[in-house]
Amino acid sequence: MTDPTPARAPRHRGIYLLPNLFTTGAMFSGFYAIVSAINGHYATAAFAVFVAGVLDGMDGRVARMTNTQSEFGVQYDSLSDLVSFGLAPALVMYTWALSSLADYGRVWGKIGWAAAFIYAVCAALRLARFNTQVGVADKRYFQGLASPAAAGLCMSFVWTMEKFDIPGPSVAFFAMPLAILAGLLMVSNVRYYSFKAWPKGDRVSFIWLIAAVLIVVALLIDTARVLFAVAVIYVVSGPVMTLWGRATHRRRARRHARAQD
Repeated sequence: MTDPTPARAPRHRGIYLLPNLFTTGAMFSGFYAIVSAINGHYATAAFAVFVAGVLDGMDGRVARMTNTQSEFGVQYDSLSDLVSFGLAPALVMYTWALSSLADYGRVWGKIGWAAAFIYAVCAALRLARFNTQVGVADKRYFQGLASPAAAGLCMSFVWTMEKFDIPGPSVAFFAMPLAILAGLLMVSNVRYYSFKAWPKGDRVSFIWLIAAVLIVVALLIDTARVLFAVAVIYVVSGPVMTLWGRATHRRRARRHARAQD
């Protein structure tokens, strides 16, 4: 006797279109930044990296809002981040300023591309470490400077210099340690606030609305310098917060030890 129930065709696994479109847009922005830097349009390249940052921040939120999260999306987002916030900033910094160090000799030329490579490999290591810590690390904090923030620091510096017609070769000896510092902070144990746990509810204090308006107005007046100032403040906040936390932990440990005596 045959089974009357028709056999179901195997269901083919696909990918979610909407969040991956945002991820693709972020990767395209990073790629466009590289092309712009090769053609000598450094301000455009820096702006493209910031566009990538905006799109990168949206893809995860869109996936959570539409319940379209997937392991494929996680891996694709990581590869996009490597292009947009690892390779693109490194190549922009190299073509804009670091390549000019070769004018001071062969050794300085090697130091220039080495600085760009240090940034790129640190971004890759940062992303690999982040992927292995998903679901384990405290979501309120990043361990090490996030790659979009590191890219924002470097690209806002490039954008600011370009706005004031300061050529990259004239600040190459400042761009070199900046790229290395941004790279090393990505793989450090310095804690940075992630903003993922904020806001905790649907409502926020009225003061935050005023602050948001002031930030938007400041960005409209002088986008490059405001972004650079914000990036510097955020980068400095990590070591300050880490040292403050360690000092607080030591004070609590001493108080606990005294209480037990």
